Amino acid sequence: MTDIDKDLRNWILERNIDEIETLVPDMTGNARGKIIPANRFLKGEGVRLPEAVFMQTVTGDWPDDEIYEALVHPADRDLFLRADPSTARMVPWAQEPTAQIIHDCVNAEGEDHELAPRNVLRGVLKRFADDGLEPIIAPEVEFYLVEKNTNADNPLRPPVGRSGRPERARQSYSIDAVNEFDPLFEEMYDFCDAMDLDVDTLIHESGAAQMEVNFEHADALSRADQVFLFKRMMREVAMRHDVFATFLAKPMENEPGSSMHIHQSLNDVKTGKNIFAGTDDQQLTDVFRHYIGGLQKYTPGAMIFYAPYVNSYRRLAYGDAAPTNVAWGIDNRTAGLRMPISRHSNRRIETRFAGSDANPYLAIAASLACGYLGIKEKIEPTEPTDLDAHTLEQTLPVAFEVSLTQLEEVTALHEILGKNFVKAYAGIKRKEFETFFRVISSWERDYLLLNV
Repeated sequence: MTDIDKDLRNWILERNIDEIETLVPDMTGNARGKIIPANRFLKGEGVRLPEAVFMQTVTGDWPDDEIYEALVHPADRDLFLRADPSTARMVPWAQEPTAQIIHDCVNAEGEDHELAPRNVLRGVLKRFADDGLEPIIAPEVEFYLVEKNTNADNPLRPPVGRSGRPERARQSYSIDAVNEFDPLFEEMYDFCDAMDLDVDTLIHESGAAQMEVNFEHADALSRADQVFLFKRMMREVAMRHDVFATFLAKPMENEPGSSMHIHQSLNDVKTGKNIFAGTDDQQLTDVFRHYIGGLQKYTPGAMIFYAPYVNSYRRLAYGDAAPTNVAWGIDNRTAGLRMPISRHSNRRIETRFAGSDANPYLAIAASLACGYLGIKEKIEPTEPTDLDAHTLEQTLPVAFEVSLTQLEEVTALHEILGKNFVKAYAGIKRKEFETFFRVISSWERDYLLLNV
C-alpha cells in the first residue's frame, strides 16, 4: 500500500477526477506509465512498471545483451512509482475529468532508481544543495508546425495557415506569421493555463512555421517537468488542428534546426541571492567564471545529452546558427555560451548546445554537472569573444559516434550522473545508431543504385 498525500487526495476529489495518468519520463523524455481509475489510485494500492522501461531505445529495441543483463535484474523486477504531488495537473484535452501526475521511480528498498532521468537530475541538484546552492533555470524551446506526414518517405512541409498558403520566406519574429495559426495558439495558451505551465512568450523563429516558447525562470526540476509536459501537450494541440508539431532537431533539409537554449544561474539558498552577480554590471564573480570554465571543458563530453540522435547532428553540422565550439561571449548569439546583457543581479549564462529533441531532464542535468565541475575544479574560462564564433576553431563533436565516444571517456561526468546510468544511456544510444545504420536511404537509391 502507498500513502496518498493528503493535499493530492483533496485535489483529486475536489475536481471529481475520473482517471489518473501516472507519468514517468523515459530516456527519450516521453511519457511512460499507466492510466488508472481515480478511485483505485486513491486506495493507495500503488503503481509499478518493469525496470526495463528505462533500457528501451526510441525504436522500442534493447541494447546489447551484455549491457542489458548487467543493469536489469534477470527477473525484470518491478520498480515502484511514487507520485510527486507538486506535478498534479489536469489533462485539458481529455473528454472526462482526467489528471496527469509525474511519478518518481524507486526500487523495492525505497531508493531512487538510478536509471530514471528525473532521478539523475535530482542527483545533480543534491550536489548543489549540499553546497547551499540552488540552480535557477529558464528554458527556451523551438519547434516546427508541419503538415501531417503519414508516409515517412515523404519530406516534411510547412502547413497551410489561415491565408490558405504555406510559408515560403523566412519570417523571423513576425507577428503576422504567428497569427496564421491563431486558433492553434489560442488553444495552446488555454491548455498552458489549464496545466499551470509558466510559458512566458511565443515568437516566430527563422524557419518556415518554426516557433519558440520561453519559460519563466524557476528551480531546475520544475522547469524540466514543464518542458516535458509542454512537448506532450503541444503535439496534442497540433493534431487537434490537423497538423503536426515536431521537436526534431533538423526536420527539413533547407530550414534551420530547432534548439533548446538553457539560461542558468545559481542562488545562495540562505540569502536567495544570485551568486553569479558581482557588485556591478561589469564584475564577473569567481564562481561565475569557474562555472563557464566547467561548461567549456566538459561540454564536448556531454554533447550526447544535448544531441541524442543521428538527426541532432544535422543541426550541428549543417545548421545556420548552431554552435560549433565552446567559445563564450557577452550578448554574442554566435557563441555556444552567451551571457545576456542584464542587471548584475540577474546575471546568468545561456547554453545554446541542446537541440529541441533532447530529454529536458538530461540536458539540464548535464549542463549543471559541467558547471558544477568547473566550480569544484576552479577552471578559468577563455576570454569572451565578440567575433562571429562560427569562424573560430570547431571543438564540439558534430557526429553521433564521436559524441558517444567522448562521453565514455569523460569519467568525471560518470561520477556525477551515475556510472550505471551512463553505461545504460551509452548502450541505448549505440543500439539506436546500429538500427539507423541498417536503413538504406533514398539518397543511396537515387545516386548509387545504377552509378557504382
